[in-house]
Amino acid sequence: MSKYVFEPPRVVSVPVHGGGLFPVRRIFCIGRNYSAHVKEMGNDPKSSPPIFFGKPADAITPSGAKIPYPLHTRDLHYEAELVVALKSGGVHILQDDALGHVFGYAAGCDLTRRDLQREAKERGAPWMLAKGFDHSAPIGAIARIEDFTLADDARITLSLNGATRQDATLNEMIWSVPEIIESLAERFELKPGDLIYTGSPEGVGPLQIGDKVEITIGDMPALTFTMTELQ
Repeated sequence: MSKYVFEPPRVVSVPVHGGGLFPVRRIFCIGRNYSAHVKEMGNDPKSSPPIFFGKPADAITPSGAKIPYPLHTRDLHYEAELVVALKSGGVHILQDDALGHVFGYAAGCDLTRRDLQREAKERGAPWMLAKGFDHSAPIGAIARIEDFTLADDARITLSLNGATRQDATLNEMIWSVPEIIESLAERFELKPGDLIYTGSPEGVGPLQIGDKVEITIGDMPALTFTMTELQ
């Protein structure tokens, strides 16, 4: 009789600023959450409200990593994002209570195979191939909410090889963090370990092998990574 040996799924975790690890359960993502970015992608913010999609937990890649250029694309894009880490959850969470479920925040990047996303949009197909591939969710160290004050007007920036490509403030988001949490909790039972990538401002663009990326949000730990050839 044939015997099958399965490796247990690895526990995915993110470093916490000051020490410790944050175990990741799920990754929720918000698309079209900055008006200027909606416009640069050819959509109308008034008729194209923010949308939800997901990434697998093992798409997480820590800061400082060398990320291999992904398979089956010739148009990989960066998207700088604020990431929310939840310490608790539930259903029907109200906006006034939402921040009480937050463990901390981090700088993140939603890597996107833009050519596959365009194909999916044309066919009305899901975005899984465009968004949910290996290493597609780089993230910096998580800053605990008790250690950092995240101002509404905190700047979110992305530099590519030292040149600024994205520069906005968090108050430009269409949906705020409490609104996102409330909306997600109407559709899912949120739980400890969930991460929420909250959308990207305008200025998204392509990545090439050898590119160095740095994302900063306020005074939180920066996210850095370098694109390398697929081995």
